[in-house]
Amino acid sequence: MICTQRSILPLLLAWAALSAVSCSFGSDKTAILWSDRPEFAFYGEYFNAEQNQYKIETHYYDFPAQKLKESGASPDIVVGSWLKGVSVRVFFRPLDSLYKKNAFFQNDFYPRLLSLGNIEGKQYLLPVAFNAPMAIFARDKGEQLSNPFTIGFNEMKKLGKDFNAEIGGVYAKMGFSPSWDDNFLFSMAALYHTSFREADPIAWDSPALDRAMSFAYDWVCEANTNIQAVDDFTFKYFYNPPATLALSGRILFTCMDSDNFFTLVEDQQNKLDFRWLAEQDVIPLTERTVYLGLAKKGKAPKAAEAFLRWFFSANTQRNLLEISRQNRMSETSFGISGGFSAMRPVTEQVFPQFYQGLLGHMPPAEFLSPAHVLPVNWMSLKERVILPYLHDRARQPDNEGIHQLERRLADWLRINR
Repeated sequence: MICTQRSILPLLLAWAALSAVSCSFGSDKTAILWSDRPEFAFYGEYFNAEQNQYKIETHYYDFPAQKLKESGASPDIVVGSWLKGVSVRVFFRPLDSLYKKNAFFQNDFYPRLLSLGNIEGKQYLLPVAFNAPMAIFARDKGEQLSNPFTIGFNEMKKLGKDFNAEIGGVYAKMGFSPSWDDNFLFSMAALYHTSFREADPIAWDSPALDRAMSFAYDWVCEANTNIQAVDDFTFKYFYNPPATLALSGRILFTCMDSDNFFTLVEDQQNKLDFRWLAEQDVIPLTERTVYLGLAKKGKAPKAAEAFLRWFFSANTQRNLLEISRQNRMSETSFGISGGFSAMRPVTEQVFPQFYQGLLGHMPPAEFLSPAHVLPVNWMSLKERVILPYLHDRARQPDNEGIHQLERRLADWLRINR
């Protein structure tokens, strides 16, 4: 569930235009910012326009953490995903002194997100933005659900099965199948406490993963007859996007992350409703949670700290949301840096003013569960090894261990080390 080319391309083009303008300030007054989030090009420009003491010069990299390891160059600020790994976090300096200067307040952040940036009792990284998976359905179907905030797998399975309709022994309507979306299967694995985490290169709880995929396989068989029936239905009807199929009444549920839902066209959003995907009061946050760190070897520390103080202000973030709406950026990029703000007052009090669909649907803060620390090359591992494994495993039983993830990972690493 990643950002689409439609949402990223306009921002990258604008980024390129802004980057072409060189700063006239001295090097100690100009902080270099690396990020994989295009929105920070605009944030940097608004910071530059609001004051005349410091400047931010923004550079886009697909994987700034990897760039930090390999290039030998040292920016002042790094914003992106995968910054918490052992091999990358050594490049950052502690931020605790800024607490003492009242640059920001620890209590403003979601505690579990903040704690992941704390290493051996020192705060090296600050959380910026996060997203979470949703179950999406047509608004008129909401009365069938038991909870106004969350939905679990068993309820999705039951409601989906009840929704099914056959004509001549062939499904004409199908409530939901886990096999439709590999990222849904990944969320399922997370909620079964598979706990993918950094090791050499990754570790996980194998029994938990097996329980999750066995549940997915049984779900298909018990609710939708078998995988062949699901494939036949998918082939026949999924030429339209799943959100369109939900609105038409062809399916009951589809799933997507919050950043994708809140950048759907307004007409679709108004006709859809959602619940947060959860089990046992846990909502799994996507692994792409964005963090910010200040590099040890940065050449403009005062400028970097000034930007940090400016950005982690509720008033600043509200202004950024307002500017985003005025310039129609919110149609292609959700919230702050593509997600909910990691600052709790902003998400809980400000976001509903800009995203009315959040009224009465705000995710309970105590439910939010961030992913574990993951390696820098996590996305490659996930896309090339883990998601294909989940796809295959959910479609058939693993009675002989033919789908062992360990074997697939070892094969991939032999080629890609």
